Amino acid sequence: MKLPQPLTLRPFRPADDTPVLRSWVPGPLDLMTWAGPRFTWPLDDAQIAAYAAEPGRRTWTAVAPDGTPLGHISLADGRLGRVLIAPGARGRGLGRRLVSLAVSLGFDDLALTEIELGVWTHNTAALRVYEKLGFRTTETLEAVETVDGVPWSVHRMRLTASDRRQ
Repeated sequence: MKLPQPLTLRPFRPADDTPVLRSWVPGPLDLMTWAGPRFTWPLDDAQIAAYAAEPGRRTWTAVAPDGTPLGHISLADGRLGRVLIAPGARGRGLGRRLVSLAVSLGFDDLALTEIELGVWTHNTAALRVYEKLGFRTTETLEAVETVDGVPWSVHRMRLTASDRRQ
């Protein structure tokens, strides 16, 4: 799939975007990787609608110029999360663009002074994106979840407005 640039963010539209988002999360391990223990398998419309409607949560869909959804991201109370790129679009730098756009909204439009996030320590692709944008690990929590008998640990990361990279 050829991916046109630029990628833009538009507000998440549950009626249009929920089926697409669900299709990007094909199994329970994918769900845990994307959302941690917040959701239960199978992911359904009601869970996504409740998440998107949480007070203070802003959710966006990343779209190509033709309107094709290519990613999802949210920001709530200075915490970035639920970052997801469409499976067919991964490995092409869109994750960095998606996170960069959300960081810009957080700092420029919402006047945040810092943005935090949590990422599984084994999710090296996501870690590379966050580190390239200036996020730094502030704490590592060991074995916070056990998935299929394997302990999963998480890095807590933070980016301040003064440390921001474009």
